[in-house]
Order: sequence, then C-alpha cells, then structure tokens
Amino acid sequence: MKTWKHISLWMDELDHKVIARPCLDRDRDVDVAIIGAGFTGLWTAYYLKQQAPQLNIVILELQTSGFGASGRNGGWLMGGMLGESRALSSLSPERRKVAYQLLHAIPDDVHAVLLREGIDCHYRKAGVLNCAARYPEQATRLRHELQALYAEGHDENDYQWLNSQQLADHVRIPGAYGAIYSPHCATISPARLVRGLADAVERLGVTIHDHSPVKSWCKREVRTDKACVRAQWVVPAVEGYAADFASLRKIQIPVQSMLVATEPLPAELWARIGLNQGQALSEHSRQVTYAQRTLDDRLVFGARGGYRFGGRLRSDFQLTENEIGLRRMLMESLFPALRGVRLSHAWGGNLGMARRFRPHMLCDKQQGIALAGGFGGEGVGATHLAGQTLADLILERETCRVEEPWVLREKSLSTLATWEPEPCRWIAYKGIMSAFANEDRVLADPYTTPWRRTLASKIATSLERLMR
Repeated sequence: MKTWKHISLWMDELDHKVIARPCLDRDRDVDVAIIGAGFTGLWTAYYLKQQAPQLNIVILELQTSGFGASGRNGGWLMGGMLGESRALSSLSPERRKVAYQLLHAIPDDVHAVLLREGIDCHYRKAGVLNCAARYPEQATRLRHELQALYAEGHDENDYQWLNSQQLADHVRIPGAYGAIYSPHCATISPARLVRGLADAVERLGVTIHDHSPVKSWCKREVRTDKACVRAQWVVPAVEGYAADFASLRKIQIPVQSMLVATEPLPAELWARIGLNQGQALSEHSRQVTYAQRTLDDRLVFGARGGYRFGGRLRSDFQLTENEIGLRRMLMESLFPALRGVRLSHAWGGNLGMARRFRPHMLCDKQQGIALAGGFGGEGVGATHLAGQTLADLILERETCRVEEPWVLREKSLSTLATWEPEPCRWIAYKGIMSAFANEDRVLADPYTTPWRRTLASKIATSLERLMR
C-alpha cells in the first residue's frame, strides 16, 4: 500500500482510508468544472449543490483530496482573512462590523457542516494565543496591535490581553510577557476535514476524478491528457499550484510552509506545557510560528517557509536537517521541557500568495471563470468563505458575502495584481528573509545593545512594508 507519511502527519493518520477515485477517461459536458479537490474546490462544490442540486459538477484532481495544501497545513481553522484590516479599512464602521461578523463566524459555520455531514476532524474551538514569548519588543508590538484592533471596532469579546499569569492558565512558556487571546479559531485535523468533505460532495452527486492532472484550461473548457470537459463555468481552485498554469502563475505564486510533529507526549510533559483545550498557539515574531496540541497528544509546530526562484513548486518535502533544526530550535526555545524529544513527522506544502498579500474571489461571466485564491497561511478557514462566495457569484445570489472588498464581480484575470518578474522577486525575498532572521537573532539575545535592537527592527519593518 502506498504510504502517505511523506505528505503529513494528518494524511499518515488516514493511510488506510485514502482510496483514489477513478480518473477521467472520457469527454464530458457539465455545468461546472472545478480544478482541484482541495478545500476551495470542495467547498465551492458543496455550496453549489446545496443551493442548486440540479447542477452537474465535476472535480478534476491532480492526485487525491488532501495531497495539496489542504492536507499539509497546521490545522488552524481561523475566523479571519489574510490582510483583512487593510482590506476593510476604507469601509464605514457599520460595513466593517458586518464583514468581521462574517469572518468570525467561519469556525462555527464549518462546525455546523461537520455536524450535518457527520465529519469527525477533531474539531476543537478553544481560540488562539498570539504570545510575546521570547523578547520584550513582542509585548510592545502586541499591545500596539491590540489598540489598533480596538480602533477598528473590535472589543474584548474578540481580542483580549492576557498578562503572564493569565497566559499560564492556557500555556506555560517560561518568561513569557503576555499574549493576545481571540476565541475566533478552532483546531482540526485538516486531512480528516478534506477527505470527509470529498465524501460529502460525492453524496450530493458531485463526481471527483483523482489522478486527472489538468494540462490546460480556457474559456469553458478543461483538458487533461486523456479527455476534455466542457462546462458553463470553470473554477480553477489550485492555490499554490497556480504555478502550473501560465494564466495564473504571476497572480498566485507558491511559497512553502514547513512543519514538524513530536511523538505523542506523556501526561507529565503536557502538565508542564498546557494547551489542554486544543488552543492554537503562535509566537509573535516574523518567524511566523504556529502550533497546536493534537488529540493524540503530539505538538505540531510550524514556522515561516521558503520561496523558490521563478516561483517553482516544491515536490520533495523530505525536510533538510537545517529546515527541521530551525523548527526544533524555535519549539524548544518556547518549551525547554521538549529538548531532545523525538520528532515523528516532518513535512511541508505549497500554498498560494497573491501580490500585496490580498486574497481574491473573482467572477468573470463572459469567460465563465470563477476564481478564489491567495489565502496565504489562513486558507483553512478562508476557503470556506471563498466556496460560499463563489457559489453565490455563479448562481447570481445577492448576499452580504459578494459585497466584500476581496470580491471582484464582473472582472477578468487581467485586473488582478501580478508579481514582479525575476530576479526581482528572488532578490527581494532573500534580502527580506535575511533581515527578518537578523532581527529575530538580535532581539532574542538579551545582551544586545539597545541601538542594535532598534536598528534591526527598523530595517525589518521597512522591508516588510515594501512587501505590501
């Protein structure tokens, strides 16, 4: 039997249940052809069938559901969207409130589907902790961020400051300065969700063809190496795999996220760490760390990944010693009790990043294209909203979802922002990542002089602004 351990811990857990569906072997005429059986494609199919059961929908998948980013991520189901504050800043307070209610409802909306469809993905909604854990500048930044969130209309029901003692009720990080806590996040096993969702859309009458790589797509037509699908609507739900298609590769570039997982840890170790309710955990630095305690008592820990010259996809996720070592170092700096613990899994995946870090949901009626993507590391939740929104756009339903600023109605692909050509991207990436690493190294050293700390942060902050 083919092993899925190299894909992720999550897929390895489902090894005995991962059975491929038949590939596409004949031409078909359908209403909607979806490219990709990940979260975006499956949620779109699900909500189309909920609203219009008569639609004939086919999904074409490169490998099998969960092979891409949907089965490889950190398992955070967030009630938010990448760049939401900037996207909503120009709206009136009333419109902003509606938009944030829409975003914050994502975990509960997904949970309702889990109950309705009988999907067990280890859903636990215990919120997220964004911690100032390793140096005092983190606490200063977090407090400024909290004030900005309150200025946008949020209150303590959405985001709350926890001092070090209050934080210890959730997680025990030696020397932590505090954290922002938000209830709008759940943790899940993403592979269980994506596989369960694939089964659910099949029960609704959607046909999924595995091992059917799409070679090309254009106006109302999708081609594999074996057959052609003609459709009224084409939905390229490919996220990081946009790099495989000429019309998308400058719009959504692939970046790599990488994670490790410990072996199941004994109760005495967890008594020293916490995270008893399934809280999501991040440490507020430009290393972009994220973690969760799994239902079988592992710690899954990830950090900022990489970018390959030319926006090339990465297929080999046998992580190097340096890639594993960085994540181990960051994990052990937060939890010294885990020093030397055995890591059972190490993996990564390609996710899609839009220029200016602004996700998009687009509808081009003339070409028959509906597209969503660029969700970065927040796609587990954002794809649910995207699926609902694309279904609304295709079915011409006037809902609050289609009025949000990330929705581009009656627009073509050419209206989306594109990334700069190489070698500009590569040079910028290398320089920015070097500045980020230097800042983290300088600030994590308590003996660094104040002027060096200030300089390192100013350089990193300036370069981060250039990215946006």
